[in-house]
Amino acid sequence: MYFQALDDKKTCVGIYHDGKLIFDESEFPKSFENSRTWKYSGFLNDDSINYGWILSEGARLEHACPEELDAKFKKVNKKMLAFKKSFELAKVSFNDHCFFDLVPHDFLCEFLEIKNQITEYVFETYEKQEYYDHLIDVEKLLYKIRYQNLNVNTDNCRGLFVNSMSRNEIQKILKGSKNIDYNLFGTRTGRLSTFFNSFPMLTMRKENRALIKPHHDWFISLDYNGAEVRTVMALLDVEQPEEDVHEWNIKNILKKKGITDREQAKTFFFSWLYNPESKKIENTVYNRELLNERYYHNGYVCTPFGREILVNDYKSVNYLIQSTTADLVNDRAVALDKFLKDKKTFVSHIVHDEIVLDMPDSERYLIPKVKEIFSNNILAEFKTNLRAGKDYYDIGVLNL
Repeated sequence: MYFQALDDKKTCVGIYHDGKLIFDESEFPKSFENSRTWKYSGFLNDDSINYGWILSEGARLEHACPEELDAKFKKVNKKMLAFKKSFELAKVSFNDHCFFDLVPHDFLCEFLEIKNQITEYVFETYEKQEYYDHLIDVEKLLYKIRYQNLNVNTDNCRGLFVNSMSRNEIQKILKGSKNIDYNLFGTRTGRLSTFFNSFPMLTMRKENRALIKPHHDWFISLDYNGAEVRTVMALLDVEQPEEDVHEWNIKNILKKKGITDREQAKTFFFSWLYNPESKKIENTVYNRELLNERYYHNGYVCTPFGREILVNDYKSVNYLIQSTTADLVNDRAVALDKFLKDKKTFVSHIVHDEIVLDMPDSERYLIPKVKEIFSNNILAEFKTNLRAGKDYYDIGVLNL
């Protein structure tokens, strides 16, 4: 069965199916089991629904459209874009209105019928990825985050207004979107990026993070100690050190180099790890050749999650580590979201290899379990840094 959601907001319930727009849930098909649509929407609760957008790795409809539908799609899409442009000029907020209330229903049927046909074409021609289910789980979490308003304000932030440049930056943040719109397919490795109009969580200056406050009492931050280094160890079946991994490297790998400073050790190590021509470290622990032997075949990096990334041999180790680490973190974010399903605590945001929870005082008892879930990923148990704070900048080490 093919159908399309009429809007991606959870409160805007409606589908297009069998040539008709259906708004009454009692008139929906009796089952959505193994049905097919283009993209996830918040009111779709059946886990067996399949998504063409995921299958096509985030392709836009015009890029996924088959040649025989191209002329028809261009015609209806031009009209659709004209509607959207008119709403923007009229300052109509798509967050405050259901899209199907703004567009003539006969045109909507015409557009969605072609969208159905493009969806069908994608399912007939694209091969299902090994990591398809992982992508769906992550996208459902990113959808939740997309519709969570961040608590952004200037309380206790007087120190940020030190010059005109800082003031302009902050005013731009305060006037902009308060929602993080992550792009699941924004990078080749699977590392999250954000769409253009998103809140700039991944790019804002660290000092400006003080503007971001929890809705409850605390931000709880979890990130892996030396995430990419530990990923390399796990991929090579090396036992995970219980201590700080960069300190471990100083003692066991860099001892003869005379390096004693942690930051210097990090810089020196990564400049070697990601440069296959570098010979400045010789060791049997971090075997780059074995990484390529296990995970790089015929020009493709093949990660433990099933991703196949076309890349040259110069960047193969870099892509393998970045992609695997990104998927490990996103997988743990999904696990935490499922664990917190009936709790007040929720996943606030993800920044590279860090997951940040918004937690009330009353649920601080969850922290040990939360840390356990995050630490134990599909490859190994990674040492985890745990921090807490009243805003996203002033966030300090939390010892259990």
